[in-house]
Amino acid sequence: MNTIISKIDINNIDENELKKQAELLKEGKTVIFPTETVYGLGANALDENAVKKIYEAKGRPSDNPLIVHIYNKDEVYNLAKGINEKAEIIMKHFWPGPITIILNKKDIVPYKTSGGLETVAIRMPSHLIAREIIKQAGVPIAAPSANISGRPSPTKADHVYEEMNGRVSGIVLGGDSNFGLESTVIDVTTETPMILRPGSITKEDLEKVIGEVLIDPSLAKKEDNDKAKAPGMKYTHYSPDADVYIVSGDERDVIDKINSLVEKNKEDGLKTGVMCLEKNKHNYKGEVLSLGNSLEEVASNLFDALRQMDKMKVDIVYSEEFPTSGLGQAIMNRLLKSAGYKTIKA
Repeated sequence: MNTIISKIDINNIDENELKKQAELLKEGKTVIFPTETVYGLGANALDENAVKKIYEAKGRPSDNPLIVHIYNKDEVYNLAKGINEKAEIIMKHFWPGPITIILNKKDIVPYKTSGGLETVAIRMPSHLIAREIIKQAGVPIAAPSANISGRPSPTKADHVYEEMNGRVSGIVLGGDSNFGLESTVIDVTTETPMILRPGSITKEDLEKVIGEVLIDPSLAKKEDNDKAKAPGMKYTHYSPDADVYIVSGDERDVIDKINSLVEKNKEDGLKTGVMCLEKNKHNYKGEVLSLGNSLEEVASNLFDALRQMDKMKVDIVYSEEFPTSGLGQAIMNRLLKSAGYKTIKA
């Protein structure tokens, strides 16, 4: 497939280039574009044949629901029914932004888009390029992360170009994503809203405006969800080629444990990568990548680091553990998925 590439400067958006890509979406074709979370692989959410092309490009199981991206809040009422007060509050406080709301779908939304479910996942992104391309396309855009299914999500232009060029009709290269982790997904069809996928808008953020919020208990399990209600709920996800392990314990013990494992792997002829906080970078042996100083930096850098490990051709990756509250919950969710829940106690 010949992919049309458009390089767009977010500070000086070329309307003609975006119009060219929006026309592809109108024609039922697939286009990759940047959002504030990760790059998305988009197609007309209301066109079953177009949506089918998303699954084909990703090699994605068709029972995995897609997130529908909209330009204007009013579009929600065309796509969903029974929108309650808590959904309205979330939209008012956090849209446009990195949060996806699960609502009961109207018949206009094909089951191909909803993964066979009676619900639909809807998000209004804040990224200027994403917003403009959705506006020009004039239709809601179904868009999962723009990567081969199961691989780390793409947060940089070169990630999508390297992996998806030739698999889609168009690619908009628009710089790096801001947050680096996919959107928070919250189900508001239940009596108490429930987070199905943690993200940069945290449980604590949500509880400040709508009261009690639950966490889907399946997030703590190793088993696959038989019928995932949101993207990213499958057992193994976000995985590089190397085996990933999370090492937990006191900081000094973690450093000692990882270094001993690196030495053993070296004796066995295995190349080892380590992901850690910047302050610990010089304490480790092996191929070491800093994820930054703060949780915000760790979130932003995580998927890129996993992809860099592939380029460095390491066999095994060890990562430090991070807190499980606030943004740390989203980070650990992605790390555990990428590791297939493999952990080592220091």
